[in-house]
Parts: sequence; structure tokens; C-alpha cells
Amino acid sequence: MRLEQEIFDELAKLCTSTGYVHVIAFFCFRDTIIRYQDEMKVEDMYNLYSPERLVRTEISTLIGLTIQAKIDFAVPPHDVTDEYIGRTQELLKEMHRVMMQGMFGGLDLKQVLDSGVDPFDRGAALREPIFYSGETAYSFQYRDLAVNKYQADDGWLESNKGFSIKAATDVIGALERLHTEKLTAVMNEIIRARPDNWTLLPGFSFTIDELARYSGIDVSTVEKVVEAFAVPRGENNHAFRALNDFNVVNATPLLRLDDGTFVHFQEYSLSEALYDSPFYWMIADPVYRSVAMLHRGRFTEQFSQERLEHVFGKKHVYANVDIYESKGRKVGEIDVLVVFGDRAVILQAKSKKLTLEARKGNDNQIKDDFKRSVQDSYDQGYACATLLGNPRLKFVDGSGQELKLAEKFKTIDILCVVSDNYPALSFQARQFLKLQTTEVIQPPFVMDIFTLDVMTEMLDSPLYFLSYINRRAIYSEKVMASHELVILSLHIKRNLWVEKQYNFVLFEDDIEADLDLAMSVRRDNVPGKRTPDGILTRIANTAVGKLLKQIDAQPVPPMIDLGFVLLTLSENAVFGISEALETTARKARRDGKNHDISVPLVEASEGLTIHCNDDPISVAGPRLEGHCKLRKYAQKANDWYGICIQPNDLSLSFGVSLHGKWEPGAKMDELVSHLRQPIRLGKKIGRNEPCPCGSGKKYKKCCGK
Repeated sequence: MRLEQEIFDELAKLCTSTGYVHVIAFFCFRDTIIRYQDEMKVEDMYNLYSPERLVRTEISTLIGLTIQAKIDFAVPPHDVTDEYIGRTQELLKEMHRVMMQGMFGGLDLKQVLDSGVDPFDRGAALREPIFYSGETAYSFQYRDLAVNKYQADDGWLESNKGFSIKAATDVIGALERLHTEKLTAVMNEIIRARPDNWTLLPGFSFTIDELARYSGIDVSTVEKVVEAFAVPRGENNHAFRALNDFNVVNATPLLRLDDGTFVHFQEYSLSEALYDSPFYWMIADPVYRSVAMLHRGRFTEQFSQERLEHVFGKKHVYANVDIYESKGRKVGEIDVLVVFGDRAVILQAKSKKLTLEARKGNDNQIKDDFKRSVQDSYDQGYACATLLGNPRLKFVDGSGQELKLAEKFKTIDILCVVSDNYPALSFQARQFLKLQTTEVIQPPFVMDIFTLDVMTEMLDSPLYFLSYINRRAIYSEKVMASHELVILSLHIKRNLWVEKQYNFVLFEDDIEADLDLAMSVRRDNVPGKRTPDGILTRIANTAVGKLLKQIDAQPVPPMIDLGFVLLTLSENAVFGISEALETTARKARRDGKNHDISVPLVEASEGLTIHCNDDPISVAGPRLEGHCKLRKYAQKANDWYGICIQPNDLSLSFGVSLHGKWEPGAKMDELVSHLRQPIRLGKKIGRNEPCPCGSGKKYKKCCGK
């Protein structure tokens, strides 16, 4: 097997071949462009997950090597182009194999297992997941969030670059639309051209005047923005001598040609540069550096706060919470705190990213970057979590308001959020994070700001959001994917659940396609389906779905517990409970009496009793609680829930929950002897069998109607 550097050097030579720039255009069209007609569908996105596809970092490598020599734009003969394409793919596959082999230090898998040494504790083992990890942000997130990130720096940008961040975003957005139109036109021309004249390069090329006319933006502004993101004149990228060296086209993705034309190969890279590069411009100014750092930190915290407010509402979200032991003695700081009933979420934000040395596989630098970006954030969050509920402490938010917090929380979740794309973040968190848990404090959820944005967009209900982060924390050691959006997409489609017999599950990237489509529709105005079929669609209009919305609006601890239980049920079980709710309400409306039904949940370790009446709570409350105690005992359950609903509209009147290990008792045996059997969801009932509601009628004459 050849050395990685030998492969890189051969690739560098190939990239400076006559007309190779046309091969890059081919790869960009094949591997980064989504083609669809009328309305985008999930299937249209599957080409982005093909194993033959080049990932963005590979294409950026090809572009970075191409500009190391003067570009020859002659269109190669068709057979030469095919040769270039084939050899490029062979070299990149060989490069990947060598890097994979380097993960294990030259040992095969059996030798690694026999040694008992964790190979992923070495920096060299992380080079592969860092380089090849999936994208954790969408290009439109980079574009849109850049405005939030740099709006406080507009004064500096206008003085030093001649444009505001909004102007830069408008120009780049217009370039992306122009790019789409030009590629469509070029494809129509290729159909009529001879194979030896085939080239997609004109679809990626533009001039400043052309972009100004298309966008309607002042030509001077367009020129300044384009110049800021174009490879500097005379720059030949000669410092890019190995795969993980700094590649200038990542910071300045627009290629500059001698005739005044520019080439825009990767929309994603340009959007990422819009989000990242201005920060480096500003910290290069020694006078402004400290201000830029301050604004960067504030952006991460403020944006995280806004996204959590989108889910929970402002009344449940507190920012910059200081914890005081006594006057003037501060013992903790929480960036963002969410309190929802007896559940709390602590979010700690960090504006750190993976450095170039870490990307090269430097052990110490990888661990140091992780400590600064994640471990310190988690340690701070955990320390604050241990203080929540302490009546001797004072909690004061950023506005000076003293918070009145409960003395006891059922769960406290910790979110560690970084402000930038952090390659292989989930993998590194799994590998390096030193954590503690208690019965109340859950394992942390480590993510970047883009994942938080997507989660709060799709799971914009408190119950759905809390249920997912709780489930994700529980399965932190059981499930794995290249990045978090894959697991989130699976959850939205299938409800994240891992059976006890499985120790470990690895999810493929193509699971993310449904989420990709939904986010593109919501944020990038793509025609298509804005919500994937799954947990957000199938139960929304059922009686259970409406019940969950009511619990969201009234975060009473017993009902939050029930909401979490309902979200773990299968679709069939949800439909069964919904039918039971509606049937019970119909009976109550018909005769004006109290009607009830009981349902075991989750293999009978939990259960639900539903009462339907409009009696005052002084009457209905004790009756429901007494019934739940009997049901809990009869089913030998540890947890039982009870709700009372109004017959007319199935609105929730109140609820109770009972928790405690089941223990036998003679008196309770006698009391439960008269109870009828609860309905068993999922079991098919014959039309002529007795109705499980206990009416004494045949099923077809009662609930079966």
C-alpha cells in the first residue's frame, strides 16, 4: 500500500493537467446538484448519498490543487475527460483506504481487538471521520445565520470591506439563483453539442456585471463582496502540500480568471465562507479583535435562547442566569435555562472550533480543542445542574429578575452547543467526554448550533423536544451516525427506539434525506413536502395528538410524565387510545353519566385510566385517583396515570399520576376483585366477542360500531 503523501502528490499533478477544470465542473454537477421536476421529492436527494459520490472536502481538495498552476481551459477530448474522471476517483478511493488503515496504526481489526487498546484514542484515528464526516449544517443555515452572527459587526465590515453582512448575504443568495439558471441553460445546450465539446464550466462561471444585472444590486457592492470571497490575486495555494494543510479555497471559494470572469464551483463552500471568514478578517485587526470575540460569544447564546423560546415560549426560558450563594458570591452561571414543569434544560454555549492542527491528527491538539469546546461547557453545565433546586441559593437572570424555581426536578438535561461546524463532533463526544449522571441529571447532548436550529424547527413542541433529547441521551452509547441530523431524521420518521436485545446500532447517512427535504422546503423555498411522514403527521389529528397539545399548553408535572409515555407508544397503540377516548366521550354525551376506560401501556408496567365527565374537581378528582390506585394494583404496575376529559370536546380537565413499586396486600386484593379487565391495545377483537369496555354487549353492538 502506498503512502498517503505519494497519492496526494499524484493527485496534485493530475489536477494541473490541461483542461482538468472541466472535470471539476463535472464532479460538482454530478455530486452537489439536486435535480428535480416541479416538486422536489425524497428520492431526488438520494444521489447525495451515493457511495460513488465525492464529498465536499474531496472536491475542495481538487479545486485547491488545480489553482497551484495556471489553469488551462482547453476542453479535453471526451476520452481524455473520461480518463481524468476515472483516475481521480481511483486516487481518492486509494487515499480513503490508506487513511482508514491509518486509523488502526497499521494493524488489522483482529490485532486491534486482541490488543485491547482503543484505536480511536489516537489522533491519527480521527483524521478519517474528521475529513469524511457528513455536513452538519445546511448551506442556507450558513447564509441565514451569518446575518445574526455579524449584524453587531456591521460598522467594522462597512468601514473595512465596504459592505454590510446583509448586503453580502443578498449578493451570495443572488449568485446561487443565477448559478441554477445558468446550469439549466448549459444542460440544454449540451444536449445539442458533440461529446468532445461537452463542458459544464460555463454554468459555474459569471462576471460581476452579469451578477449585478441579475440581482439588481449596485455593481460596486457586488464587486466588493465578490472580491472579498475570491482567491486573492497571485495566490497559488502552494502551502497546500498535504491533505489536512490549510486550503485557501475553503476561505475564498470563488476562483478568479484573467479575463475578469469568476468561477463558483460549490454553493455550500461559499455559504460556509460567508459564515466563517468575516470573523477571521476581524480578529486580524488587533484593535477590533476583542470586540469581535465578544460579539461571537453573544451570538451563540442569543441565538440558542431564541430557538428555545421558539419551542417553549419566552415565559419558560431564562438567559444568563447567575447563581449566588450569598451577596456578591457567585457559584455558577447558566447561559440559557429552560424550566418546563418539573423538567429543566441547561444550555451551555461555546464559540470554539476544531483547529487546523487537530484536523491533521495531532493527539494533544484534538483533546485540547475538545476540552475547550465541549468538556469545559459540560463541566460548567453539570456543576449548575447540581445546584438547581437548592433553596439556599439565589438564581438571577440577565434582566436582574430573581427566579422562583422548584426545589425538586424530575429530570435535568444538559445541552452543550458549539457555534461552528465541528467535524465528527458526536464521535468525539462519545470518545472523549468525561461525564457524570444522577437519577435526575441526564447524560449530556452535544451538538452544534445548526443541529439545535434544526431540532427546534422540526420538534417545536415542548413535549416532542424534551422527549427526543431525553431519548437521545439515554441511547448515547447505543446509537451512532456520522452526525446528529441522521438520528434526528430517523426519530421524526420512525420514533427513536432501540430494543433491549440490541447493544449498538449504526445508522446510514441516507436516512437524513427526509429531513433534508423538509428543511429545504421550510428554509430555502424549495417546492415539496415540509414535514416527513412520521411522528409529526400521523398522530397530530388524533385524540392523543390533541391531548399532547393540551399538555404542552399546561405543563403540570403529572401530565408531562404521561405525555412522555404517550410519545413512546407505537402508532397502533396511539390509534387505540384515541378510539377509546372518543368512544368514552360518546357514551358520556349520550347518557350524561361518568364513563371510564383503562389501558395498560408499555407491556403493562404502566397504564392509563380515562374518566369522562363534567363533574366538579372536588367530586371527579378523588374518584379518578381512587380508580387509578385500584388499577395500578390490579395490573401490578409501577406507574399509573389518570386523566379526566370533558365529554363535549375531549379537552383535558385535570390529571393524576401514581408512582411506586408494586407490593401485594390482602385488602387491595379484595378491593380489585370486582374490576373488569382493561382494554388491551393491539389485540384484534372479534365482532361477536364481548366488548372490552365491560358494557356486557357484543363488540359490534358497542365500541365496534
